[in-house]
Amino acid sequence: MFRGIDEVDWASMEHAYGNAADVPVLLRGLASPRPQERETALDGMYGAVHPQGDVYDSTLASIPFLFSLAGQVELPDRGGIVELLASIGGADSGDDPGEHGEDDAVPGEDPEDPEDDNHAMARAAIRASAGVFLDLVADGDAEVRGAVPSALVRFHDEPPRVLALLRERLADETEESVRLALVESLGLFARLYGESAAPAVDRLVSLCATPHEPGLRLAALGQLASCAPDRLPADLVPTVIGLLHTRSQRFRRSVEPTRTSTDTLIGRLRRMRPADEEGAQLLRTLHKALGARTADRIALIEGQLSSQDTADRCNAVWMSAGLFREWRAAYEEPVALIGEQLGSDEEQLRYAAVSVLEFLFTLAAPAADRLAALVESDPDSWGCGTATLGRPLKALARSGDARAVPALAEVLRHPVVPNETGYTIGHLGPAAAPLAPLLRERLGAVPLDSPETYSRAAPLLYGLGTLRYAAALPEVLRLLHGAPRELRLRDALVKALARALGAFGAGAHEAIPALRELLTGESAAAAADALWSVEADAEAVLPPLLRALGSERDTGGPRVAAEALGRMGAFAAPALPGLRGLAASTEVWERTAAASALWDVSGDPEPVLPVFRAAWRQNPYVRGTVTECLVRMGGAGAPVHDLVRTELASPRRHRARPGGHGSDDVLQDERLLGHCRAALDAAS
Repeated sequence: MFRGIDEVDWASMEHAYGNAADVPVLLRGLASPRPQERETALDGMYGAVHPQGDVYDSTLASIPFLFSLAGQVELPDRGGIVELLASIGGADSGDDPGEHGEDDAVPGEDPEDPEDDNHAMARAAIRASAGVFLDLVADGDAEVRGAVPSALVRFHDEPPRVLALLRERLADETEESVRLALVESLGLFARLYGESAAPAVDRLVSLCATPHEPGLRLAALGQLASCAPDRLPADLVPTVIGLLHTRSQRFRRSVEPTRTSTDTLIGRLRRMRPADEEGAQLLRTLHKALGARTADRIALIEGQLSSQDTADRCNAVWMSAGLFREWRAAYEEPVALIGEQLGSDEEQLRYAAVSVLEFLFTLAAPAADRLAALVESDPDSWGCGTATLGRPLKALARSGDARAVPALAEVLRHPVVPNETGYTIGHLGPAAAPLAPLLRERLGAVPLDSPETYSRAAPLLYGLGTLRYAAALPEVLRLLHGAPRELRLRDALVKALARALGAFGAGAHEAIPALRELLTGESAAAAADALWSVEADAEAVLPPLLRALGSERDTGGPRVAAEALGRMGAFAAPALPGLRGLAASTEVWERTAAASALWDVSGDPEPVLPVFRAAWRQNPYVRGTVTECLVRMGGAGAPVHDLVRTELASPRRHRARPGGHGSDDVLQDERLLGHCRAALDAAS
């Protein structure tokens, strides 16, 4: 199986970590008689030879040996090798109908980009040897039989033959997991081959019928939703809920085969799998295919959460995360049901519920009573004296519920305060006022010359600034004067201190000399912004802000200066030429900040609105800044209110994107919607 491997000049090739001389070791590790070594080798292939979908010359050179390994019937764990081959060929590049075009280009690739040459060659190599997959469809290893169907659909160049084989295997296969994989491949076939895939769609429709087992019917419904939603039954939701409950009643967890416990990515992913991984995948596929049909998806989640089976409810909670993050809808009922799971005896279910509620912020309010009860019942989970704030407590505080205050007070009474605490307090608004003295006390205990000075001080400063607690001025000045110049992240610390002083406003009058001293340093823009809030001396703050406005773009100085000048209003009139120049910047955040400042300083909408319209379309992340300014503009912003109305009518969250999400995406989207409504109200 490794014939010729030593004749390959691996040392002249590369992978993610440089020289690829170790690739033969990884390939031989895949054939090891020891499960732990096989898993480690597969992890190494994904981590070095094919990381995050990348294809190197060493990846290409590995393909023949991987095919040889896949064909060794006596070798265990070959299913993972088949999946690796499919991934190298671009199996994760999308299910677009045009994927099998004449040029065999992978969707999203640029044929003019030399870096994409390896991807095209990898795909060609997998397709050239795809006949091997035909020999594996009836393999004695069920994991191999389960991995092969999708690879056949994607890479074999005889679609009619593949479809006939899938239908034949579905009739003969007895292993349920493989049958589900075959159904998924029928759906993939239908998506890739469009009108010529009518027989695949018809077979999926027939599989939705009553005689088949619940799992197979759920799989068929999920695939049908993705390729032919018009063929779905009218009673989809009750049908799915009924099938789910029937399947759960029949489902008996078999003893899991012994898995190796290596500290590899693959090993960790296996340990994180849900108790009913198969059921999770079935419903996840359906949820993904239903997309913007939020009413159906909410009903499905509520039905899943009504199950007597803990695994079903746990799966429902995790699936709700994708719905909440991507789509806008009324979520009070499912959120309340997720809150009910906090009372479960199952730790995994409670963990899932808290994890989802944590990123919902104010949308978690329907679960606040359950969160408060959990926080009150378990003081050990608050995070007192630890590096991490307790997640139930954080979720409760982020929802804006004042019942989090007593527990946060206990957290702040300990010398070690989790870094999230100061930031979390900001979500409580005025209700957090009793915590201000404790924040001040903790800030006073921050060492002046520790590597952790900034990381400990910045969250506390944020919390104090949010509460505008000027009584903490002595502690702020202690850090400002006492932190040594060679301190790690000193500039970042000074900026955080300046922001806090600015938030204190006139109450920070004693800090004026210190702020004036900073007007010529690297933190000049932040210091000038704070000085304006404290003293409103335009003559003092304009020169440093004008210098920052014209500074190097990669420092962030121009944007900070523009935002500060906007807060000065008409007093910043001398900066108008510089702001007009910055409004033509190639960097969208700078343009947006400059345009906002132009309105605040001059009150002229003409140079502002074209910048806003272009920025809105270029980068969804700037929409919050734009709408905040539109609120201030009132009727003057009406020419771009079509963007605002379109946003309010859109069912999709503005930060939703494939392949990732941010921890505050829901929060920022809800804030954007609030700004949009306020902008329209301000113009009426």
